[in-house]
Amino acid sequence: MTALARARAGDGEAFRELTDPYRHELQLHCYRILASVQDAEDILQETLLAAWRGLDGFEERASMRNWLYKIATNRCLNALRDSGRRPKTAAGSVFLSPPPEPTRRGEPLWLQPYPDTLLDDVPDAAPGPEARYESREALALAFVAGLQRLPPRQRAVLVLRDVLGYPAAEAAQMLETSQVSVNSALQRARATLGGQLPSPGRDRAPAPRSPREREIVSRFVDAFEAADIERLVSVLTDDTWMTMPPEPLEYQGHAAIAEFYVTRTWWGARPIKLVPTRANGQPAFGYYLQDAHVPIAHANGLIVLTLAGDKVCAITRFGENSLFPFFGLPRTLQWSQNAHNDA
Repeated sequence: MTALARARAGDGEAFRELTDPYRHELQLHCYRILASVQDAEDILQETLLAAWRGLDGFEERASMRNWLYKIATNRCLNALRDSGRRPKTAAGSVFLSPPPEPTRRGEPLWLQPYPDTLLDDVPDAAPGPEARYESREALALAFVAGLQRLPPRQRAVLVLRDVLGYPAAEAAQMLETSQVSVNSALQRARATLGGQLPSPGRDRAPAPRSPREREIVSRFVDAFEAADIERLVSVLTDDTWMTMPPEPLEYQGHAAIAEFYVTRTWWGARPIKLVPTRANGQPAFGYYLQDAHVPIAHANGLIVLTLAGDKVCAITRFGENSLFPFFGLPRTLQWSQNAHNDA
């Protein structure tokens, strides 16, 4: 008896045999559309439950993988329609003191980082022949942020076509629409996303975990932990953006970013510790501030760096300490005089 037949007869182990090979890539797929590691995990579970309940309706005209992607994509679209799933954060609500005037005010953007540790079990399968983005490029924070500025259906179409490389006919079948509709949505999505991504002329980022990347990141960390604003901005490109999703405040350039930090009450007054991790294939840090009364440092958000050439071209800060467990980071650290030298 095949695994499919056993699963249809109620064998849970057989169902896991059918679906486990795709769990991690499905979770990553949901993350690209939803931009939330927490929502992606929830939708993955909904997808598997729907597949278990609907197994008798699986007609085997498509592969198990394609069938699961169809369920996951449509579950993501349903989640995006449910606006109540996501909190509404007012501008400035995360700040203890009023921030300086930003370079610009964007639209509030729902975006979370994705832990690299969750990528370890994603199969290194080549995308379909019609894919336009490399795997690393399609995971980068700037790409995922750009996707979130697309209408939900355009977002899903672009991921299916340009990231996963599904032909228009298969994407249309997954979304239960026409090829004409898919092609039209894709054309609009490409035009919008192209204006959101970094210019093609920007220097390439160094290879992940390379000596060059480590050297740039080390300079950033040393300057940040020392609260040395001059050294910090020297690591940044002239046009570096600093953003703090979902806050709409955006700061660009040395002067604006320097003003933001020096006006924070803790900058230079409370010791800082950055604990390294990785998110979206990029260097990232758990960010801790020392308690004023006891030898403990408390989580104060996550920072993700985007590199270009030999400098940092974007700083993205996430204030949700609830994300720390996904990165294997504690909520508090024991603090000592040697804290800056601790791993």
